[in-house]
Amino acid sequence: MRGILFAFGLMLCALPALAFDIEATQDFGPEAPLQRLSVLSTTDTAILEPVITAWLERNPGLGLRYVMASSQEVYRAIAEEGAAFDLVISSAMDLQMKLANDGHALALPADLVAGQPVWARWRDLLVSVAQEPVVLILSDSALRAGEEVPRTRRDLIALLRDNPERFRGRVGTYDPAESGAGYLFAAQDARLSDTFWRLAEVMGRLDARLYCCSVDMIEAVRAGQLLVGYNVLGLYALAGHSEGLTVVELEDFTLTLLRTGLVPRMAPEPEAAVGFLRYLLSQEAQALIARGSGLAAVEAAAFERNPHLRPIRLDPGLLANLDPVSRQRFLAEWRAAMEQP
Repeated sequence: MRGILFAFGLMLCALPALAFDIEATQDFGPEAPLQRLSVLSTTDTAILEPVITAWLERNPGLGLRYVMASSQEVYRAIAEEGAAFDLVISSAMDLQMKLANDGHALALPADLVAGQPVWARWRDLLVSVAQEPVVLILSDSALRAGEEVPRTRRDLIALLRDNPERFRGRVGTYDPAESGAGYLFAAQDARLSDTFWRLAEVMGRLDARLYCCSVDMIEAVRAGQLLVGYNVLGLYALAGHSEGLTVVELEDFTLTLLRTGLVPRMAPEPEAAVGFLRYLLSQEAQALIARGSGLAAVEAAAFERNPHLRPIRLDPGLLANLDPVSRQRFLAEWRAAMEQP
């Protein structure tokens, strides 16, 4: 009995002490693999499950532990806690760039990043694995007879402003103070157009509800709690959650998010991480993701075919948004817009 307790104690000591908030954990592959890759991600497990399964089939004896958390918690796990993960995939491009820029990422093989567009990689440390639009969603009951679906932010402002009783308390968007992706989208909106601040003021007058994540906004719209969700990740709006919704890519501009991957400097299994990342970027894996979820491969031609799509580039501008003074100033302006009498 004493030996069993001692062995159990050693096992507990071997496990990483994870203080950050985890949303879900799932193990793939054999119960006792020869090697287990650990992935920390903001992407729902079901989205990448087909790719994980296919990769493990090609690498018998290996296992994979998939841990899902919010973008802020993913950043905190690596930057502040030094959590032992082999690969990090996140929708918060700016936080991923900060991790890479602050020395938390290992260099990736040159041939792995060379095939990516310049705007879809950061040095040899960070690479995009997929792209997706950031969209507007409307409940089927949001519009009255004769009203047209808003196609631009100006259209949306007019619809909300002219119908305050209908939309009061029934408009949702990200909380940029709590969500890394939400802050990224809001900051990019403000950079591209002054219309964003007019929209923010209108939403504030209508007592807009703030959310941590797209899935919660989508479910609130489907449940009738919201009529409008602004800046929702297209992945979730278009894949499996779209019943009863109208999904709109706004024609003045539609931000296009790049989901990115990096190998942390403290990765226990960096070679396995590079192998999985290489497979994730392969045509086969990209097709598996697209078939299962609609998540698109990184493709420069998509922006030529659809000029309203604007990629959020992996460039130093993303790091500037994370400057504490700039962030505090932006969030203060955001609160002023949201907390109107």
